[in-house]
Amino acid sequence: MGSRYSQLSLTERHQIARWRDAKVPVLDIARRLSRHVSTVHRELRRNRTDAGAWLRGYFAIGAQQVSDLRRRRRAKLHAPGSIALRSYIVEQLGNGWSPEQIAGYLRRTRCLNDYVCHETIYRYVYSPKGRAAGLPMLLPTRRVRRRARYARRPRGVSIPPQNAYAARPVEVANRGNLGHWECDLIMFKRESGQHNVTTLVDRSSRFVFLIKNTSRHSTGIMDGVGTCLEPLPSPLRRTITFDRGTEFAFYSKLRSRLGMESYFCKPQAPWQKGTVENTNGRIRRYLPSDTNMANVSQADLDRLASKLNSMPRKCLSYQSPLEVFEASVRSQVS
Repeated sequence: MGSRYSQLSLTERHQIARWRDAKVPVLDIARRLSRHVSTVHRELRRNRTDAGAWLRGYFAIGAQQVSDLRRRRRAKLHAPGSIALRSYIVEQLGNGWSPEQIAGYLRRTRCLNDYVCHETIYRYVYSPKGRAAGLPMLLPTRRVRRRARYARRPRGVSIPPQNAYAARPVEVANRGNLGHWECDLIMFKRESGQHNVTTLVDRSSRFVFLIKNTSRHSTGIMDGVGTCLEPLPSPLRRTITFDRGTEFAFYSKLRSRLGMESYFCKPQAPWQKGTVENTNGRIRRYLPSDTNMANVSQADLDRLASKLNSMPRKCLSYQSPLEVFEASVRSQVS
């Protein structure tokens, strides 16, 4: 039984009708279909045929037709009587409100004596009419296609327990020592090709390296990280934290090459590598998503990294990451 609900198929409805005629209990039907018992109860209640004494009961074809008719009904925001509500929602989307904010405000104030949930707003935004009006571009995410609800696309890296986020040493969280890194990729629009940038940040000093990649292949990305960190003294390359993207699948290369342990955040938990996420936000000021990375060289990225590393940071008592990092390097060498 999956964690995400899917509609009953016609084949399942045929099975329900056959087992129902055979007097199979509803609980047993649910088990055989690997469905929740409430799903079967609801199906029998909502989609039965009642055309008089001569045709009454649950029939698969009839149940499918009733279900299809219900799902084809026009959404609330498409109805002719919802012009004021529809206009209000479009106006607030243009003001930067999210669908959840709009729905929450309508529920609290009842300013239009009407209410819709945020899911209804999303469905209208991504409907053919909403797409034609450019409504997806008014959303905070500006996604042209909507993701599946409550889930991201599955990521391909299988993480053993010893490399999970929970297994990270306590000293990594404390930021007491240099040498604990966080790594991420900055992506750009497809029109720019497969080019991307690896962001590599030391958690303690906030010192950053930027590495240009021509693809998302894990081999090249891990080789670039290894080449970048290899010249450092071993105390300055202790651990590295990634997300679960497939581009980091060959993380074991860093252990064999540099002796570094790798750890991975939980799915959908970017705050567990908050240092690199914050750094990416700073980098986006200079490399927005529409940047054509084919025209940006590694030397350009080195200059940008130098600029970021030279900025005083409040979290470092207004020292720059470069000052803190170089002081540590000198102490390791001496």
